[in-house]
Amino acid sequence: MKRIFLIALCSMTMHLYAQDSTETVKGKITISGYAEAYYSYDFNNPADHLKPGFMYTYNRHNELNLNLGYIKANYNADRVRANIAMMAGTYAQYNLAAEPDLLQHVYEANVGVRIGKDLWVDAGILPSHIGFESAVGKDCYTLTRSMPADNSPYYEAGVKITWSPDEKWTLAALYLNGWQRIQRVDGNQTPAFGTQVTFHPGDKVTLNYSTFIGNDKPDSLRRMRYFNNLYGIFTITDQFSVIAGFDYGLEQREKGGSDMNQWYSPVVIARYAFTDKLALAGRIEHYNDKHGVIISTGTGNGFQTTGYSLNLDVTPVSNVLFRIEGKWLNSNNTAVTTSLAFWF
Repeated sequence: MKRIFLIALCSMTMHLYAQDSTETVKGKITISGYAEAYYSYDFNNPADHLKPGFMYTYNRHNELNLNLGYIKANYNADRVRANIAMMAGTYAQYNLAAEPDLLQHVYEANVGVRIGKDLWVDAGILPSHIGFESAVGKDCYTLTRSMPADNSPYYEAGVKITWSPDEKWTLAALYLNGWQRIQRVDGNQTPAFGTQVTFHPGDKVTLNYSTFIGNDKPDSLRRMRYFNNLYGIFTITDQFSVIAGFDYGLEQREKGGSDMNQWYSPVVIARYAFTDKLALAGRIEHYNDKHGVIISTGTGNGFQTTGYSLNLDVTPVSNVLFRIEGKWLNSNNTAVTTSLAFWF
């Protein structure tokens, strides 16, 4: 993987520096890295050390492991930007299992061009436009990801056009390869689309509405999927903040039919920072997928689960984070997880 990253980084660097001298002077390359090790104990004690299949992060039981580690190169200029990051860890192993082997180690690979004032076009492998969580643990309020985060896209491949008319609004439209797909499903020629509207009425509030429209099956079995993601981030005080989110999806029961299966998932997370080194966060969430569109159980009632978690964060220095979390799901699953993250 190291050789692949170095080749890709050198290729990107040579290409970007081949631009005219004015652009080269303005441009800046930044190298960064992230690593998060974890230990998790599932009280169901699975013999294969694997937690339930709807968990794609921190999902190995009773072993020390790496959830996510990556090295990233970022290029930023007045009219051009680019990112490439290569990764390893159980997140890559399980969340990208459907991708070709080589692509399973690509965390991000994209290039963007500013085509007008505050108007950008980015193409490649991009972070998902859906949800307030990411695979990078330090950027999330809780140690583990929520059920709606683990079961909606973390990444996407396609083209994204973004317009920020002012400091309050950001609008985006996307053409995508599919629902969390770098490589299209064989036999699928159906275009997929996404939209995103983000509103910042002030420094203490962020509101976001994202959508996805597409088909995640071969065209012979086409079932159109319509997905909505809504969330708000509210900074109540300097110490206390709340995130509330709601996902709602529809998918055709059969090709060309008007009957729809639906699923939905609300989540609320609250965080209190005692100091800049110590914080506490709690989460309550529910996932209802009665027809098994996203999480298949093979049972008549499908997947219907409520979960709770509580985590403590300790930041001994500015680029190190230690966490411990207890998580309980009413589908008879309880786990305790600890993690240690480092970044530069």
